[in-house]
Amino acid sequence: MAIFPNRPEELQRLDWSLLEDNASTLYVQTEFINEDIEWLRAHNYRIDAFDCTLWTTEKIMLKELAAHFGSPDYEGCNLDMLKDWLWNLEIPEEGGRVLVFLRFDAFLKGFPNAAWIIIENVEMSSRRMLLFGRRLLALVQLDDPNISLRPIGARQPKWNSHERVLYESFGQ
Repeated sequence: MAIFPNRPEELQRLDWSLLEDNASTLYVQTEFINEDIEWLRAHNYRIDAFDCTLWTTEKIMLKELAAHFGSPDYEGCNLDMLKDWLWNLEIPEEGGRVLVFLRFDAFLKGFPNAAWIIIENVEMSSRRMLLFGRRLLALVQLDDPNISLRPIGARQPKWNSHERVLYESFGQ
């Protein structure tokens, strides 16, 4: 079963454009990420938002993600467990699930490897879930458009359609 019906109007949907190249999309301006979140919410996507400025250590980040993803026994949690948490997410059959990382560059600057692992795991999990007709996306808001992420899933995260012209040339 196709995740999107093969009809021309389906190719105009926001979720199609967000998933077309990879599962992660970058934003700077909050008005654009909020607009896309509202569209996704209206189309039966469950939204999980994280304020990454609160992640002042990897341990704090892991503790929040563990609690959020239903792993209250934080002790012994590590970044390798993120794959399991993501794979076990409940995803609505109509719509999907969106992980929103606000001010992600605040965490990225202090913990670049852990930040990359988070986005890489979302990407890998999204690709696997698409095979079963489940949609998982990440919307990644940055305050600094000059920050670039390492390629994920062997692909570079793309800019959202609103800001692509403004920021795509940064970091290249």
